[in-house]
Amino acid sequence: MKAPLTINSRVFNWPKRTLVVICLDGSEPAYTDEARKRGLMPNLEKLIAKGGEYRADSVIPSFTNPNNLSIVTGRPPEVHGICGNYLIDPDTGLETMMNDPKWLRAPTIFAEFQKAGARILMVTAKDKLRLLLSKGLVYDGGAIAFSSEKANTATLMANGIDNPCAAWGMALPDVYSGDLSEFVFAAGVKLIPQMKPDLVYLSTTDFIQHKFGPTEKGALDFYAMFDRYVGELDALGVTLIITADHGMNDKHTADGKPDVLYLQDALDTQFGAGKSKVILPITDPYVVHHGALGSYAAIYLYGADAGAVANYVRSLQGIDVVLSKAEACTRFGLPPDRTGDLVAVSGGPNKTKVIGTSASAHDLSGLDVPLRSHGGLTEQIVPFFINRPVSELPKGLRNFDAFFVGCNFAD
Repeated sequence: MKAPLTINSRVFNWPKRTLVVICLDGSEPAYTDEARKRGLMPNLEKLIAKGGEYRADSVIPSFTNPNNLSIVTGRPPEVHGICGNYLIDPDTGLETMMNDPKWLRAPTIFAEFQKAGARILMVTAKDKLRLLLSKGLVYDGGAIAFSSEKANTATLMANGIDNPCAAWGMALPDVYSGDLSEFVFAAGVKLIPQMKPDLVYLSTTDFIQHKFGPTEKGALDFYAMFDRYVGELDALGVTLIITADHGMNDKHTADGKPDVLYLQDALDTQFGAGKSKVILPITDPYVVHHGALGSYAAIYLYGADAGAVANYVRSLQGIDVVLSKAEACTRFGLPPDRTGDLVAVSGGPNKTKVIGTSASAHDLSGLDVPLRSHGGLTEQIVPFFINRPVSELPKGLRNFDAFFVGCNFAD
């Protein structure tokens, strides 16, 4: 038996068999609940009967990058540094994307296991995430990491595999489609028997969850499709854990219009232009389905009184929590140098409120259905399924415990 590895202050035993973790982007627990009620997920039911069904907390902000990086490092953002897609760079003072691997401060579980001789397979839907998650991997025959978004340009040198689209006769899926996620599952089913990896990570996109609610046909069809792959993966004899990076909720009023608080406009009116800057960490290159509207905002102050601003924001309808930098870092496990002077989290009694900057800054023309989004405490609870009995679970189960549970406690 190989020696345990200490990674980011946690001890990981070698898994007893191939360990597959699936991150179903945006998979609010209601999605699997509703599909199961309709008998659309028989393979998931079998998986649960063999192992178990639990609920876990995601990282706040409940966005894709912070949670995926937490899952693959086993630690919160205060350790790995990725607290959103977008921030004010503390070194330059400029607004910038946080998609470059240079922002990652902690080694991934994959990179550390590969150094010890493990074989690693990772397939993501979007390439921006693949770049971060694959940091430290060496493509010497012991690792494969590529995205379905750019599967047609994957190479042995950069990804450990040559153009799987051509090799498998599969068309490159559209980035705004459920097919982008199905490609991830299909790749896992094809490559696991061939490669016999020790650790596998399959991470999807939340296009379907942004577009369809849990009871809508588009979502039910997606989860029925996913269930077929659950059955195929389970049949490979792997340890299979399914969780999510965050949930998803309706973020619109009864008439279907986005339920938005334009916080920068409100602060400029109350305290004067230039006294504050609202940053929305949900901002990324793929805003068609959410318009860069989410339920978490960082507020940077340039002369406005922190106490006065905090009290004012707390008074606004739909705001759930306003915290100082220190309070937010303590409560949510965030890196202080990459967190605003204040943090505001929205939702409201109906979970529908999202935060924007200024009305003129958001292009909502791409929203062809009523807005669904995430980012707040209302999207923190996620599913956690495993196909093996577990000897124990960490107290206060988190989605980023997935590899820790699979390595240490799965039968």
